[in-house]
Amino acid sequence: MARRACDGAGLLESFRAAVANLEAHVEEINSLNVYPVPDGDTGSNMFATVKAALDEAEAVTELTAERVATAISFGALMGARGNSGVITSQIFRGMADALGGKARFNGLDLAHALTIGAKTAYGAVAKPVEGTILTVIREAAEAAVVAAEQSNDIETVLAATVEAAEKSVARTPSLLAILREAGVVDSGGQGIYRLFQGALMHMTGRTPARAAATPTRATARPSTLVTHTDEGFGYETMFLLHARAGQPLDVDAIRDRLEEIGESVLVAGDARALKVHVHNEQPDAVIAYGLRLGTLSKISVENLDSQARSVREAKAAESATSAVAERAAAKATSVADAGVAAEASGAAGRGSETGTGESGSAATATATRSNQPPASTQPPASTSPADATSFPESSHNGTEPEAPTRLGPGVVAVVAGDGLARIYEEFGVDQVLRGGQTANPSTGELLRVARLARAREVIILPNNPNVRLAAEQAARVCEDKRVVVVPTRNAAEGIAALLALDPTLDAAANVGPMTEAGRGIQTFQVTEAVRNATIGGTKVKHGQTIALDPDDGLIAVDSNRDRAVLKAMTALKKGYELVTVYYGSEATLAEAEAIARRIGAATDGAEVEVVHGGQPHYRYLVSAE
Repeated sequence: MARRACDGAGLLESFRAAVANLEAHVEEINSLNVYPVPDGDTGSNMFATVKAALDEAEAVTELTAERVATAISFGALMGARGNSGVITSQIFRGMADALGGKARFNGLDLAHALTIGAKTAYGAVAKPVEGTILTVIREAAEAAVVAAEQSNDIETVLAATVEAAEKSVARTPSLLAILREAGVVDSGGQGIYRLFQGALMHMTGRTPARAAATPTRATARPSTLVTHTDEGFGYETMFLLHARAGQPLDVDAIRDRLEEIGESVLVAGDARALKVHVHNEQPDAVIAYGLRLGTLSKISVENLDSQARSVREAKAAESATSAVAERAAAKATSVADAGVAAEASGAAGRGSETGTGESGSAATATATRSNQPPASTQPPASTSPADATSFPESSHNGTEPEAPTRLGPGVVAVVAGDGLARIYEEFGVDQVLRGGQTANPSTGELLRVARLARAREVIILPNNPNVRLAAEQAARVCEDKRVVVVPTRNAAEGIAALLALDPTLDAAANVGPMTEAGRGIQTFQVTEAVRNATIGGTKVKHGQTIALDPDDGLIAVDSNRDRAVLKAMTALKKGYELVTVYYGSEATLAEAEAIARRIGAATDGAEVEVVHGGQPHYRYLVSAE
């Protein structure tokens, strides 16, 4: 007889089996990569996310369905890695909301929870794309509803969910040309299918089987398909919206309306109070909309365009031919000096009252330049499960105690490679978190490290499209300080963004100029194809060298590595004066110097620099500015 209902203990057992099944298929999912590069990590990201969720759920003592689902949601939120992990966490969040107040649930309850999970996941992505994990969860939920209306037992509904998810994954290439062209399916969708499959296997008394070593189908990385970039600045409007008595706020409707009139929309909270953040050209329209819904407090309006123009005009007068090391050292000094000047000015004004004068500022300047917080200061308490999570190797890595707050925004940078990490340290960033492709830091890790930054406001440089969603999620949930994200796509863009950082402005005012500076340089990465594929209509053979733009678009391919690099250089827009070759862990200095000489000979008067990056997977990261 099929099982008709499930309690909290049964939910925990089923989720444990779902996680085990996903773990058994991690390598299968990792290898399903639309691009033939050795960095597929969707399976690893999803497993890290659900493992954090399971750890949180297993700590629950009151095993009701509501309590277990809430723990799964919170654990996934804090442990979310990569875009696939963030979207998965949003599915769990919606399901937990739907199971609120329930000690046990039946087939209809499950179908409803899946429907709300799908809706929540779609709501988390500003520009949803069909043919991804979103499509799979939506179609699986629709099938669950149909099954539940015919038979209310939970086993029957879950079986229909699994069947629909499998079929939906198989259809993803028909919805996305990039998948169809590569002959693959969506990896995030495959991961969700494996989770559902594991839960059903447990319910029917079967054990998850290890996946085959060589999968037959591959899938796209959701990072390429669901991320987006905000192109405009306009005005940044923020406020707290409080509901009037007896008139609860409709979070989804508010988010939908703000998406219609603005960009970079963040709406966090519940029916009683919301934090609203939006960019558009008419802040009065945003505020008027808020006033129609409730009362407002902590209203802030910033003109980002005027600030961006000021920075652009100042940057236009600077020379673009400085060496990376010189620029890093100069920038670190200028940032420290700006902080000293600002603090000295404030201290001078307070001198008659405090008696500290400039000596206090000089002490602060010393601490800023050394980048070392006092050993006696304790880190802030954290309620997130990330406290028990092992962090990627990092220069600071969230292990140092929090230092006194300084003026100006702090910076957290996600960086892969020893050489690149050293460059960021020379810039004086507060925290360098080791991560990137195949090692995406989780939301909880980013949140913890942001809290340790020596500033009241923090700018996160994800330096990878697949880290961006986790960074944005960390920014949304951080309550003790303001966190913003500059959507840099690689370490070179991050370095360019740091050059535009103005320590006299707040974090939000820096986002526009820093984003523009990062996108103002041209970059590509060089690696080897790990299988035969077709990218953008171009056939790529296993072992060939390929060059990819920051959005993973193919710009060059050749059996000869040097020729591939030179082809990629010809694809760049002319007018650059400095080319920097960051060589990775798989390249030698001699190789990098040789290709640099060839680039120099092929370009018209551009200076070519070689820098040790140490990044994995990509032999070279090349920037032109």
